[in-house]
Amino acid sequence: MKENVLIDKSIVFAARIVKLHDFLIKNKKGQTIAKQIIRSGTSIGANINEANYGHSPADFIAKMHIALKETAETEYWIKLLNMSEYIDEKMCNSLLEDCLEIKRILIASINTAKTNLK
Repeated sequence: MKENVLIDKSIVFAARIVKLHDFLIKNKKGQTIAKQIIRSGTSIGANINEANYGHSPADFIAKMHIALKETAETEYWIKLLNMSEYIDEKMCNSLLEDCLEIKRILIASINTAKTNLK
């Protein structure tokens, strides 16, 4: 059940990141960062989805860890976009809220999977 919620949230978040990327490119702001955040922000869900088709529990955990790393990277780019004044505080907080929620669920899922390995 948690994995479905996580996949759903990561897809919605990725769609927001795609829109953010388009906004940045259209307004010729932070194009280098736009390229970075589109990669990391959409990679989160791709890795979560791939983890669900892992060939072993260890593979599942490894893919979820990759998704967690991508979440941390995306969080960094969102903060940098705000500090560089490419996005406002409201947009930053909204994106960070979604990103951090995914991060919390990922951590809980990884911990559960590790516990179930024992």
